[in-house]
Amino acid sequence: MNICGEIKTLITNNIKQVCSLRNIKRKKEDDSYVSEGDLLFESLIKTYLAVHYPDFFLVSEESPELNTLHVKKANVIILDPIDGTENFVSGLKEWGVAVCVYKEGKHQQSMLALPELGCYLVTGEKIERYESRIAGISSSLTREDLLKLEPGFEYRIIGCCVYNMYNVITGSYFSFENPKGAKIWDIIPGLNLAIEHGLNVIVNDKPYHGELLDPNQRYCFKIWQN
Repeated sequence: MNICGEIKTLITNNIKQVCSLRNIKRKKEDDSYVSEGDLLFESLIKTYLAVHYPDFFLVSEESPELNTLHVKKANVIILDPIDGTENFVSGLKEWGVAVCVYKEGKHQQSMLALPELGCYLVTGEKIERYESRIAGISSSLTREDLLKLEPGFEYRIIGCCVYNMYNVITGSYFSFENPKGAKIWDIIPGLNLAIEHGLNVIVNDKPYHGELLDPNQRYCFKIWQN
């Protein structure tokens, strides 16, 4: 079983069509955008999984009505079809796709994909690690939050959790944190990959060990180098 690898192939085969839809967008109830590119990626991946992995149930940002039911199943795939949609619809390349696979309640595979940057990180892959003094922070922080940041770091706000997770795991960031909270499709692939590569991971002020999280909650977290 190599679900993440197969989804990676699906992404690379359809990236041009997805990017051609970035200007077709609408606002959701929370005032964030969803584009036709998001929906196409989700549709392609959902259809592929239904055919090839019918015993797995999808938890996805764009299918909230099914998430509570599906996360209780034994075999779950968590998907964010496009993380960083604001970047995507604005023509930036810093957006990503996040995938995480659980079987019988245990983590199996995760993938962080940055398709327009040509960067992919999948469970089991070896990576080149950098040393950095850059701290990535969430774009949800307010001005007041920014004034409370710890001195001594170069800070970056990119607006894409997948991009930030990729950078902290590869060492291009020293740390990445979101003290405001995010949903599991944004963070759980990166959390598991960070554990795999020996980083420190805290979720809601407790050490995280790869457990499946409730999709209806938001989770504050910090990942940092040893």
